[in-house]
Amino acid sequence: MSGGVSGVVRRAVRAPWTLLKALFGWLVLYEARNKVLLAPTAVRLRRIEDAETRRLAAGLPSPPSALVATVIPTHRRPEALRAAVRSALDQTVRDQVVIVVDDGAGLPELPDDPRLFAVSLAHNTGVAGVVRNVGIRLGHSRYVAFLDDDNLWEPDHLERALAVLEAPGGPDGVYTALRRVLPDGSEMDVLSVPYDRRRAARESFLDTNAFVARRDRSLRFSRLRRTPEVMPREDWELIHRYARGHRVLHVAHPTVRYLVNPASFYTQW
Repeated sequence: MSGGVSGVVRRAVRAPWTLLKALFGWLVLYEARNKVLLAPTAVRLRRIEDAETRRLAAGLPSPPSALVATVIPTHRRPEALRAAVRSALDQTVRDQVVIVVDDGAGLPELPDDPRLFAVSLAHNTGVAGVVRNVGIRLGHSRYVAFLDDDNLWEPDHLERALAVLEAPGGPDGVYTALRRVLPDGSEMDVLSVPYDRRRAARESFLDTNAFVARRDRSLRFSRLRRTPEVMPREDWELIHRYARGHRVLHVAHPTVRYLVNPASFYTQW
């Protein structure tokens, strides 16, 4: 009897949470919790981001400008970074600048290309959103694309994204399919999910490595200090928030080789 009573009590206690999850989605609720608990970390990190953007911009002869600015955050992955940069520079779309932002560890030697700009933060932040935001803010472009230092693009990634973005009546943002690969190079699967805001509130199928979006002030990453245990990730938060006021579509063609790597500095997905 006591077990039955305790079960009823547990269900009664959980009922409000269950209802909220049904109404809003668990990812939305967790992000609301993050904003309350982690808000103090964002204030300091915003100051760091502002100061680093000013410092680095002052050291550039002119702002990196093109149709598309590709932002690559990096931290202690020299060989992988060179491969990622090469895949960005080898795009069929040539009207592009590639902005590499090192999170305070120092930059390796990179290809000599006038479209490539590489900078280092003065100190390690360990916050992917801040690193990416510095790159976004340093560039001048109509569109912004994102590539992490351990992933690769197929040569037509930007071409396919821009074909949709620049079509008459096109959306503000698109994301392509991800070909997820294991560290040994074998393919795990292809992640290709049409955009549905209600589904995105309950399921994390969005990744900024596949995302290309029209630049505006809302295209900024969260500055919350997220440990590996904190869900959802910066990628989900950016696209979910951007899609609140912008139209986002999915391109069902895999153009990203995404490394599924538990040792990743930025994500364990």
